[in-house]
Amino acid sequence: MENFKDIILKTENLCKFYGAEDNLVKAVDHINLQIKQGEFVTIIGKSGSGKSTLLHMLGALDNPTSGKVWINGENIASFKEDKLSQIRRRKIGFIFQAFNLIPSLNVWENIVLPLGLDGKPLDESFINDIVETLGLTEKTKNLPNTLSGGQQQRCAIARAIASKPSIILADEPTGNLDTKTGNEVMSLLKTSAKKYGQTLIVITHNEEIAQMADRTIMLADGKIISVEKGDTLNNEK
Repeated sequence: MENFKDIILKTENLCKFYGAEDNLVKAVDHINLQIKQGEFVTIIGKSGSGKSTLLHMLGALDNPTSGKVWINGENIASFKEDKLSQIRRRKIGFIFQAFNLIPSLNVWENIVLPLGLDGKPLDESFINDIVETLGLTEKTKNLPNTLSGGQQQRCAIARAIASKPSIILADEPTGNLDTKTGNEVMSLLKTSAKKYGQTLIVITHNEEIAQMADRTIMLADGKIISVEKGDTLNNEK
């Protein structure tokens, strides 16, 4: 067994191919990476470079064509859907560009929803701490449509953190926000992840956001073409 000490996410020759022969698309092409517990990593690249596909496989939302994905030393690529669903609920928090809040639920109800779905007890003091950290204390009874875009994304961040996952995956979390609000939201997300000891992986087109990270991984044509900051990642085929 390889040494997974301090490594929370690892891929081995990870591939996701679509089509065949002349129509073959290599969305993710033999990617090898390692991400440490508590690390903040951004993934950048042009549209179609494979960013979202990679993130979806790291988050057990999509199955690889070949290769392995390890979370806490477990190869999830071989797991069945019920086990993958359990991992998504318990180990991973997702944040998307579209917020994905439930319109009929208030802020508090949206935040604690994943806990109810997983049958977890409500740690009210922990949730209150998240709410305060993200500046939502006065908004807990508000419905999503009464919030600004930035407030809705803060709510989505709180929901992702609420179940105490070890990994937060964010796909263009500031894509629907203006630059100032987006930078504020990212700063809060980084602060929250650090406060609660969570690994943060963010897809972004924003260079300012990328510069906040411990490491930035650049993709092109499904391959890692550069890594800035740090040297823990190896992408040899």
